[in-house]
This record gives sequence, structure tokens and C-alpha cells, in this order.
Amino acid sequence: MSFFIADIKPILSLFLAERRRALLLGAMLSAATVTAGIALLGLSGWFITATSLAGLSAAAAMTFDVFAPAAGIRLLAIIRTAARYGERLATHDATLGVLAALRERLFRGFAEPGAARTLFHRPARLLFRLTADIDALDSLYLRILVPAAVAVGAALTASVVLGLMHFVFGLGFGLFLAGAGLGLPLIAGRAARKHARRRAHGIEALRSRAIDLVAGQTDLLMAGRLEAQRGAIAAADSYAAHADDRLNRVETGLTFGFGLVSTLLLAASLLAVAALTETKAITAPVAALGLLVAFASVEPFAALRRGALELGRTLLAAKRIAPRLAVADEARPLATPSPGYVFCLAGVSAFHENSAVPALENIDLVLKQGERLAVIGSSGAGKTSLLALLSHELPARAGSIAAMTATVLTQRTELFEDSLRGNLALANPEASETGLRQALAAAGLLVDVEAMPRGLDTPLGEGGLGLSGGQSRRLALARLFLRDTPLWLLDEPTEGLDGATARDVLSRLSAMAAGRSLVIATHIRREAVIADRIAVIEGGRISEVSRRGEAAFEKALDRLRPD
Repeated sequence: MSFFIADIKPILSLFLAERRRALLLGAMLSAATVTAGIALLGLSGWFITATSLAGLSAAAAMTFDVFAPAAGIRLLAIIRTAARYGERLATHDATLGVLAALRERLFRGFAEPGAARTLFHRPARLLFRLTADIDALDSLYLRILVPAAVAVGAALTASVVLGLMHFVFGLGFGLFLAGAGLGLPLIAGRAARKHARRRAHGIEALRSRAIDLVAGQTDLLMAGRLEAQRGAIAAADSYAAHADDRLNRVETGLTFGFGLVSTLLLAASLLAVAALTETKAITAPVAALGLLVAFASVEPFAALRRGALELGRTLLAAKRIAPRLAVADEARPLATPSPGYVFCLAGVSAFHENSAVPALENIDLVLKQGERLAVIGSSGAGKTSLLALLSHELPARAGSIAAMTATVLTQRTELFEDSLRGNLALANPEASETGLRQALAAAGLLVDVEAMPRGLDTPLGEGGLGLSGGQSRRLALARLFLRDTPLWLLDEPTEGLDGATARDVLSRLSAMAAGRSLVIATHIRREAVIADRIAVIEGGRISEVSRRGEAAFEKALDRLRPD
């Protein structure tokens, strides 16, 4: 039980933090549904039996009150129906709301530098975490916690009702039902845990290898590895199928166990009420009520069967995503630079993951507020690594870093299959309609957007399909303008644009950057010419820093590719 609590505690904390009232309401309505069902079945049995006995005597038939029990049956039926409807609405709405919050928190956690670098090499893993692992957690509430609580409540209700007939009968029935009803799913859960984990791993491998086959089929064919990849997919499928087979065996055993327990309980209950009726301790209608209450109270425990089989998958999902839910709180902020500066680097060295060669070595560099710096060098010299260091994406192995908050405009324009508004809101979810339009106007895209039939609500396809290359870059520029940070890091901001568009983008960028500091990694003259200083980086080292007006500055510009 301790392993169960340890794995799900972080997830439960988030569940309660996000939708506490809705989750509790769903559980209460579920309990009301089961309780009303037990009471309805028991009262109906009592009513039918009592009516039959009353019909044997004309005097009894004349005095028997049929209206109160009939009204009670109708009331319980209405309560059960309404509670069931409300339970479905409340539990599913709360669960879907929590899962949506989990996906957002998990995505933010995986967007942290360390996790992002790891997942860059295994993107299928992130997809699996955001889909299958999150989906597995709906079982935690819907098929494990709520059914378990309701089943215990049903056992307690039945124990009280039967205890009013005979204390030992009620106590024995309740203890045996709760012990066996919860014990069997726990045993099955332990037995199924390993196979559920294997099935999850197998499905993940199957999806990942299938994605690799589709995405890299040309490379695999050229390398003669196409058949090997197909074999790997078949092996993953076989692995998952074997785990499924073992889970089916566990389910069969659990079903047999529940059937055996139910039979024993009902047989014992039948003998008990028969004995109590024989001794005149209870009447025949009460005996019918007790027998049907015992029968109805067993049913909620059967709902735990599916949850027991999915327990292993749920715990695996919880263990894999829980560490990333609070990752933002663990991030260590960089030191604040001296007044008047946006960053100060002193003797900084940094390495990319699994690399023995430093990406940056012994970097000494400062940038004043409002100053613009161009970083130039050949491909692989360390320009992008320097931007990654300043944006917290590349940790320093040695030296000291003091830097203000920065926003990065990467080489690639990353757009999502969403509306224009949704893609803009990624930069600033709190931005108003006016703010979004001002950013688009500053980026030179507002006229194009207003010409579209749906304006800001125009949907984009995968990767921003629907916009030209220049429009996509302007949209990325508008997102940059929505980020109110003192430092902007630009990685070849106009690469791939035609000359006219590139010059317009740079002009707008320069105008909007007034009062901010810029670092531009570039190999194009038009981008470096707006800088106040140029730093030359070679082999991960800063070899030269020149200022506008110096001969070295002009010499550095001449090294760059012309417009």
C-alpha cells in the first residue's frame, strides 16, 4: 500500500488543487447513486413480500398501507436516476478538467531546459507522456478512488442494515465483504502491475518505432535497415500482446474470485435470514429486505475489477510525470547583473549533453542596458550555444553568470495547428485584443490578418500552414514584441527571407527594441549592421570584440555575407 500512496501523492495533490469541489461532488453523487440503489432494491423486496403476505388475509389487506412504501420506492428511483446523471456529469467534467490542467503543467515542465534537451532526441516520448500517460490517470479517480470509496460505503450501509436484524450477522457480513471485496482487487492489482507496466512500455515502443519508420523510411531504405525496423515493430507488438494475454488471465482470476465471494456471501446471508426468520427474530418481508440489501451491496465491488487491472499502468504514469509537475519551482534563477548591465559572463565554460568538447570556453562578456551586440562566426563556432547559455537552456560548467530575463527568437518559426490568436497568445496569455493588434501592426502583419475572413481567429494548419514564409516570420516577431523582457536574443532573425522583407523586419525590430538590449547571432551583414558592438567567436571562444566606429568593427562586417 505504501508504494501506491508514494506514487500517486503528487498527482492527488494536483487533483485536489485544481478541482477539489467538483471531485468531491462527483464522489458524493456516486455514493448517493449506490446507496439509493441498495435502498430501492431492499425496499422493493420488502414491499413485494409484505404485499403478498397481506393478500392472504382480507383483514390484513384492508389495513395494509401500500401508499407509503410505493412513494418511498418512487422517491428512491428518482434519487437514483438524478444522482446517476449528476454523477456522470460531475465526475467526467472534473476528470477532464484535471487532465487538461495536468497536460498544461506537464508541457510546461517538459519545456524546462534540461527536460527539453533530453526530449529533443526522443520526441515520441513527450507525445506518449502527454497522451497515453495523462489518459491513464483518469482511472485513478474514475476507476480506483471513487469506486473504492463507494464500495466501502456500500459495505458499511449493508452492515448497518443487517446489524439491525442481528448484530453478529451485520458485523460479520460487513467485515467479510470489505475484506474480500478490497483484498481481491489489491491482490489482482499487484499481480497485474508488472504486466500493465510491460504493456505500457510495449505500446510506447510500438508507437515510437512506427513513427521512426514513417518519418525515416527513406533513410532506413538507403541504409538497408527497413526490414530490421519492421522486425522491431513486430517485436514491440508481440511484447505488448504477451502482456495483454497475462492481464486477461489476471482478469479471469479476479472475475472468478468475485463470483466465488459473491456466492459465499449470498449463500451465508440466505442461511442467516432463514435462521432469523425461523426463530421469529425477523419477519418474512424483513428477511427479503435483508437478502436483497446483501445482494445489492456486493455489486459496487465488481466495479473495482477494471481499476485493479489498470492500477499498474496508472502508477507507472504517475511515477513518470510527477517529477515534471513541479519542475518550475525547482529552477534555480541566475544571479542579477550589476546595475546598468543586462548580463555579465566571467570565465564561463559550458558543454552540450554527452559531449566531452566544450561548446563555450572561458567566455568573458558583458552587455549594458540598451546596447546591441552582434555575435558572428562560422557555423558551429558557438553562436547559438551562447544564446542558449543566456536563455538558461545551456548550463554553465564553470565560471559565473549574471543575466536578466531574456526572450529568444529562434532560427525556425515554430507555429502550431491553432488559430492566429492562439499562436500569438503563447507569448502572453494575458494580452488584450488591442495588445495583440498592436503587436501585429508593429510586425507589419495586421493588414494581412484583417484581410483574412476570420481575422485573428483564422485557423492555421500544422506548422503554421496557411501563412507564407514572410508572414510566419512576422508572426514570430509579433510574439517577440508581446514579451516584455529587457533582453532579446535573436538567432539569425531574417534567414530565408527575401531582401525587402528582411530589411523591413529588421527595421521594425530595431524600432521596437528601443531601450532594450539585443544579442544577434548572425552571418549576414544586414543583421550585424544594426549592432553597437560585434563579438567574433571561434571554436567556442570570444576572439575579438569591437565597437562601432573602430576599424575592427568594419573589418568584422566585411567578413559577413552581403545582403
